[in-house]
Amino acid sequence: AWVALHDCFAWMRGRSIISVDPLREHVAAISCGIYKGTPVLDLDYAEDSAAETDANFVMTGTGGLVEVQGTAEGKPFSEAELLELLRLARGGVEQLVALQKQAIA
Repeated sequence: AWVALHDCFAWMRGRSIISVDPLREHVAAISCGIYKGTPVLDLDYAEDSAAETDANFVMTGTGGLVEVQGTAEGKPFSEAELLELLRLARGGVEQLVALQKQAIA
């Protein structure tokens, strides 16, 4: 979605509809969860359906948090587990931002 928005703004700048690119930095989102006691990045449908914890992270390319949403599906999750999910999400977002940069190069 970020790449499409980037391309849209480039198209608008090329036609003088806007004069300045309103995008300030990259943004990407990824899901994480705890499945069978193990933190997992980018759960597939089967894992997500049975996860003990499900979380979504929206982050900037510089590591800023835009949105964090997490749900304990069976039992509460700990702060340590949340921080592990955040660590996984940060790595996943870094990979997504690298792909975004390749796409617009």
